[in-house]
Amino acid sequence: MITCQLTKLESALDQLKKSYPKLKPADAALLASALTLTGRHAQAVYEDQHYSWPEDFEKLTKAMVAQLQIVQEGIETSTPKRAAKSTAEEEPVNVNVGLAPNLAAGEKLLEDRNDLKAVLSEALQKGVEFVYAGIDIGWQWALDRANWSTIAGQEMSRRIRIKCSFTEGAVGVEMGTSSPKKRASRKVVAIAPEPEMDPEPEIEIEGEGALSE
Repeated sequence: MITCQLTKLESALDQLKKSYPKLKPADAALLASALTLTGRHAQAVYEDQHYSWPEDFEKLTKAMVAQLQIVQEGIETSTPKRAAKSTAEEEPVNVNVGLAPNLAAGEKLLEDRNDLKAVLSEALQKGVEFVYAGIDIGWQWALDRANWSTIAGQEMSRRIRIKCSFTEGAVGVEMGTSSPKKRASRKVVAIAPEPEMDPEPEIEIEGEGALSE
């Protein structure tokens, strides 16, 4: 299985070189770009229908309205009115959308290179693990920014989250949601003492921690 990190094209290139050592460097680079596109432009799979991004945005969102309305009704029924102000602190309600690698997007980049198209198809058939952040996938990016209240014609809870994940032809690992394969080594950073030029006492200010996605 080839691991393709969508934020690092060079990682896909290294994987392809190992799996297909006879590829010329230029061909391997072109193939790596095509493989990355099959993940970034992955097709949405919803109720056994495939939707391409971005041209099928309206079709998919309309198809999802009925389910979202059911989810919204469930939220309203289970949430007491007196607790409405605290709903933002409650756990999100996920609505799942599948993803499938978009072979056509990769083949379009390869144009008339039928030899590379065959390799791309073979690589996908053997299995690809896409490693990505939410903004790397076109459908996740688009559905996160959809105005569902306008699309559904009614107020929709902000607790409703659309979760896209690979379900056909590939494995997906979203960075920040799964345990990393390799743990980062612990490093001790020595902080140099400040020069004793200022007679005023030092004031320690605690910095804010990094925000997690």
